Amino acid sequence: MRLSHILQLGIKELRGLARDPMLLALIVYSFTLSIYTTSRAIPETLNRAAIAVVDEDQSPVSSRMVSALYPPYFMVPTLISQQEMDRRMDAGLDTFALDIPPNFQRDLLAGKVPTIQLNIDATRMTQAFTGGGYIQSIVSSEVTEFQSRYRKTASLPVDLELRSRFNQALDKSWFGAVTQVINAITMLSIILTGAALIREREHGTIEHLLVMPVTPLEIMVSKVWSMGLVVLLASSVALTFVVQGLLGVPIQGSLALFMLGAALHLFATASMGIFLATVAGSMPQFGLLLMMVLIPLQILSGAVTPRESMPGIIQEIMQVAPNTHFVALAQSVLFRGAGLDVVWPQLAALLGIGAVLFMLALRRFRQFLQ
Repeated sequence: MRLSHILQLGIKELRGLARDPMLLALIVYSFTLSIYTTSRAIPETLNRAAIAVVDEDQSPVSSRMVSALYPPYFMVPTLISQQEMDRRMDAGLDTFALDIPPNFQRDLLAGKVPTIQLNIDATRMTQAFTGGGYIQSIVSSEVTEFQSRYRKTASLPVDLELRSRFNQALDKSWFGAVTQVINAITMLSIILTGAALIREREHGTIEHLLVMPVTPLEIMVSKVWSMGLVVLLASSVALTFVVQGLLGVPIQGSLALFMLGAALHLFATASMGIFLATVAGSMPQFGLLLMMVLIPLQILSGAVTPRESMPGIIQEIMQVAPNTHFVALAQSVLFRGAGLDVVWPQLAALLGIGAVLFMLALRRFRQFLQ
């Protein structure tokens, strides 16, 4: 293996990528607009939920309940009639419709147990699951305070002091931005290396390489380092200018340590991309194969759902996936400021998994060239 061959072949891959506007657009989008939109699309616990109120009682207690449904949790309540409620829910105009019946206050003061109906559009899952509990708590609080004739704070037997570490504001956009960077690194490393190999075959240049004094190992290493370098540079720009600059997400740990882990992760996933490209016969087949591999890798890696909540068999299987260890490393370094003494097991795992994937891909690549 000659380093000069690897360098020149890698430069050839970079020139080929520069002439592919679609892949360039995908890189720019994945590390800029995709990160921003994903961060902003993750809402708070409840944010600007559309709610309508059918106030058939028109009493002071019903007015208290309507005035308690205020932004930013809810939009300003729309007062509607009972005839409009079902039509608006069917049209998707309201996520919640609160129906306060007639004589509600009178029955309440008489010691009866009146019923309030809350209709929920369950198709809006993120708001429906949490909003019902919010509204129930608000209604109960307002009714209790009305009966007590004054507002009071519940006296608890234990004083629970909340201390939020690493994200004191409990801002979900911080998590969304960093998670999208992690997902983009994995996705593009597989796509770029796989597309580079398939482009060689579709353009007929793979035959030109075979008659040159280069080995399959040199060809494969050149594709891995060139495409990995592009993703590594793009991710560093995204973390600096998009995550930290535009979104204002603080990075707790060392970016150099994260880049070291990202480089080892790229070594593994780029090898995986070459392996998949040798299995697929064309770009459409590669795209279909990519969906079967990439989606489980991202969903089951622990980036979105904690691995501890997954079935035990899934946790064991995902130990051999590079994503699992890279997500753990990235979250430890970027969120919690962990050092090398904490994340060295993940670095060792990425190096070992990458070596195995590289050898498998090299073996398959040599068969592919024959």
